[in-house]
Parts: sequence; structure tokens; C-alpha cells
Amino acid sequence: MVSQNLSALHEVLAIDIGATNTKFCRVDAHGEMLEPVRKRPTPYPCTPERLVEFLRERIMQGGVTMIGAGFPGEFDDGHVIRPGNLSRPGGVTTEVDPALEQHWRGFALQDALCRATQRDVRVVNDARLAALGCVEGHGIELVLTLGTGLGLALAVDGQMKKVRDVGAEVYLDGQTFDQLLGERSRSLDEEAWLGILDKTIAKFTSEFGATTVHLAGGNARRVSPDYFSDLNVRIVINGNQAPLRGAAKLFYG
Repeated sequence: MVSQNLSALHEVLAIDIGATNTKFCRVDAHGEMLEPVRKRPTPYPCTPERLVEFLRERIMQGGVTMIGAGFPGEFDDGHVIRPGNLSRPGGVTTEVDPALEQHWRGFALQDALCRATQRDVRVVNDARLAALGCVEGHGIELVLTLGTGLGLALAVDGQMKKVRDVGAEVYLDGQTFDQLLGERSRSLDEEAWLGILDKTIAKFTSEFGATTVHLAGGNARRVSPDYFSDLNVRIVINGNQAPLRGAAKLFYG
């Protein structure tokens, strides 16, 4: 019993907040998963207060005192800059509610979770968390997360760099990256989705001078590096467990 309690002191509860589902998993100091991933639907309408309560309940169910979370929107220094799809009151198929989006802006999510749980909670953008779970530490590494929308992160020689949140940027035919590369688009026409993904990788590889592109998120498992053989860049498939592995690095570097 004593050894189990001591082991728990070094565990991290990894939380991947998604626009559709939120995943939870205990990981060790190296980011290795200690249990099967649990998944719950993200609550809507998703106000800051409702998300905090939703996460608080699950954090308090275990004895883990370190919590690392990824937020699916623009996030900096513990605060929400833009909430992304969480500002859609009925989920990703509904329109953005301007009042809800404004309510999210500037919200100190990290501090709110620390106060609500009395735990050490650290929150970063979800693409950044995924990057922490898959970057190798050499050259310019671009991380693209493929899920409900598109996330982007960048590392140079293993050091994370601050980049813009690209999901809401208009890319082609008046549509955003989130619309073009999100799960809804893929489910409607996977071949067209793959073609847009190929163009997107080429665009950001050129913009950032990337030597490696990591694909993470739930839909990364649907593609193969061979599909992108026309691109002069190394492609690595990481899947949707990268953010969970990355949570440990918020505490253990």
C-alpha cells in the first residue's frame, strides 16, 4: 500500500479536452499510460464554469495531484485567448455564439481549475500538448493535430515556439482549416480531405521550413506517410495519444 501511494505521487492525470470528447488517462513521469484511456462527451453549451465543474468532478475521483491538460483553442499563460469550437453552444455543427465566445475570452482556466481542485493543474493549447508528446528534439518539427478541427504547434531543436492558432483561419473557398480538415469534412469525402491535407502540409512546411511533420490526433491513424510521398519532408504518424504522453512533460520536462 505504501509503495502504491508513493508511486501515485509521481503520476500525472493527462486530460485532452476536445471539441467533441474529452479524454483522461493517468501517465507516469515518462508519459507512459498507466491505464486505459477514458473518454467522456464534452458538455454543451460549454461555458467556462461548466467546463471547470466537468473537469473538477473527474480530477477529484482519483488521488493524482498533478494534472496536465490541453485546451482546444488559442491559449496563453493560463488564459483563454479564443475558445475555438467551445463557443458553439450545441457543438461543432452549430454556429458560434458571440456572447459565449466573449465570456470565454481572457478566462483564467488554469487558476480556476487549481482553485476548484486544490491540485497542481497546468494547461496549454492542445496542439502544444500533443507536440510535447511526440517531438524528437532535432531540427524544425511541425505538429498538426487532426480531430474535430486542425491544430498546429512548432518545435525547433526540441524547444517549443509560440505560433498562432490556425484553426479559424480561412484557407480555401471561404472555409477555415477547421472546416476543411475537421472530422465532419473527412466523413463526407475522405479523398478530398486527404488532398487538402496534402496541400496543407506543403503550405506549412514551406512557411516554417519544417524538416519533420508529425501528424497527431484521432484522424492521424487514417493516413499513411506513403500518401505524402510527393512532399519533400519526413512524415511521422503519432495518433491520438500524443497529448496524453505530453502531459508528463509539463511537470518533468
